[in-house]
Amino acid sequence: MYPGVHAVANPDKPAVIMADTGQTLTYQQLEERSLRLANAFRDRGLVPRDHVAVVAENRLEIVEALWAALRTGTLITAVNRHLTAEEAAYIVHDCGAKALLLSGELETADELAGLCADVPQRIGIGRTPDGFERYEDVLAAASAVKPEREPRGDDMLYSSGTTGRPKGILPAPRELDISSPEVPLIQLFTQVFGFDSDTVYLSPAPLYHAAPLRFVMTTIARGGTVVVMPRFDARTALEVIQEHRVTHSQWVPTMFIRMLKLPQEERESFDVSSMRCAIHAAAPCPAEVKRKMIEWWGPVIFEYYASTESAGLTLVNSEESLRKPGTVGRDGLMGTVHICGPDGEELPAGQTGIVYFEVEEGREPFEYFGDPAKTAESRHPDHPRWVTTGDMGWLDEDRYLFLADRTSFLIITGGVNIYPQEIENALALHPDVRDVAVVGEPDEELGEVVVAYLEPEDHVRPEQNLGEEVRQWLDGRLSRFKIPRRLHTIDALPRTPTGKLVKRKLDPSRALS
Repeated sequence: MYPGVHAVANPDKPAVIMADTGQTLTYQQLEERSLRLANAFRDRGLVPRDHVAVVAENRLEIVEALWAALRTGTLITAVNRHLTAEEAAYIVHDCGAKALLLSGELETADELAGLCADVPQRIGIGRTPDGFERYEDVLAAASAVKPEREPRGDDMLYSSGTTGRPKGILPAPRELDISSPEVPLIQLFTQVFGFDSDTVYLSPAPLYHAAPLRFVMTTIARGGTVVVMPRFDARTALEVIQEHRVTHSQWVPTMFIRMLKLPQEERESFDVSSMRCAIHAAAPCPAEVKRKMIEWWGPVIFEYYASTESAGLTLVNSEESLRKPGTVGRDGLMGTVHICGPDGEELPAGQTGIVYFEVEEGREPFEYFGDPAKTAESRHPDHPRWVTTGDMGWLDEDRYLFLADRTSFLIITGGVNIYPQEIENALALHPDVRDVAVVGEPDEELGEVVVAYLEPEDHVRPEQNLGEEVRQWLDGRLSRFKIPRRLHTIDALPRTPTGKLVKRKLDPSRALS
């Protein structure tokens, strides 16, 4: 279903609430404003499968733009607002945007506006950059009359670019109307996580990322309420859960770690009993962190492994996580997992290889927009419906998937394969380490050696030898050959707001020690 249905049944019910200001968008407002924006797109010549880009901080207009694009058959690309102006302009131009919605509140807004002056339709949200129409003026001038048919559009999001230029993931065409109940993701999320009209979904992450955007879409399609944080803060997140009686939420592991590092008395002072489903994904979660979250919040923690490409999905609940620590779940809900060697041969249980998803019949494999070569690289050499995003892992005898790391992150030292994720999981639990990245760096004797970059907690003193303390702490927790040869401290790791490390940006010359 779409907002218009709920606007009739519950016009004054909040569809979206901003957690910091309490600013609210009701279903009636969402229906009218998204319809006006959709009609404005039509008036400006946009047709189904044209592209709309939006660059903005977490704000109500992102949700309006999402539904406006969906009800015109267009493809919407939400761009990472933390990118430089040049990086964001690359995505706007790469997707061929016919319309750009840009928040003038962003630091990069004026520069980005200049770089995108060639985009045919330019609309400014909030403070309006030069050369842009004012968002509210566009809505006021547009018709509020619903057309006879509203073909359903889709999102076309970009990969996070952790290993290179971001890539657009082109969704396959679907002959659906906006009111069609046959949207696979909405059906899947409803079935697995129990989204309904009573859902109160907390989004503490940026709305340009695939998971928050799609969970917001699902919540509104089911007639629930979305609570959006402008940015994540551990204590504030717990306050919001308590205040709004949040039932569903979506996190990344670094958020769990930050909440767990709050003083126990402070953590336990908040009522989180309303939570029915706390979902996490986007980055590997240390098994110990998962266990502590389950002990704190109860058996409401779910993890899924997927990607912006929607290649496939595995799922694991709290009971399974405790029984099989470290797993990201089993397949079967969306695609079948195959583990393959470098030549494409399928590997038996227990052996590590490239993770492929076999796309089920009736669903088309993803394509990278405008890049047939990268699309071809994602396909299995012998099975064109088996696709990969480059992750490595292994299946146990019960078909539970365990991730090792991306193929590009594998460290080979003295002929031995080392997966950084295992070391990062151990280091993340050190009380003086806020964040960590492990990489391989060239070595004349061994080929590569293990190197760790540590972001210290605020209480760590400058004179403290954190590297040596960490090395001693790891002794007995990891095999000796996995303990980093070098440890650098760094002000802040290059991590995306959705929790993914951008390891290519690590630079030892910029380390503090």
